[in-house]
Amino acid sequence: MSLAHLLFGALVWAVALALSVGLGALLVPWVLRRTEGDVDAEAEAARVLAGGTWIGLLERAAITLSILAGFPEGLAVVVAVKGLGRVYELRERPAARERFVVGTLASTVWAGACGLLGRGVILLLTNGVH
Repeated sequence: MSLAHLLFGALVWAVALALSVGLGALLVPWVLRRTEGDVDAEAEAARVLAGGTWIGLLERAAITLSILAGFPEGLAVVVAVKGLGRVYELRERPAARERFVVGTLASTVWAGACGLLGRGVILLLTNGVH
């Protein structure tokens, strides 16, 4: 593999990661706003899920990187760790549970799509287009 291929591969990883984390930071809150109804419940859920924005950024980065690296099982690890970390906070708060599930699903789908797109571009690069 040539240096140009390696540099292009690194660029694809960087772009996929930037799209996943950066654009995901706009997309996931947009999805949450579309699915939430009661303003009081939304405010309570946001208080319960403090730190969710940073967790979401790291979650998307981890999922995208694991797919780019050819380790899609990393997605299961990320979701499991995230769920276990929030289980006690979510037990008694239905609005927070719904926000958690919707946000996690939107974040996971977006990060997975970015990782798959990047992986596809890299595979096309290394195998060529037939």
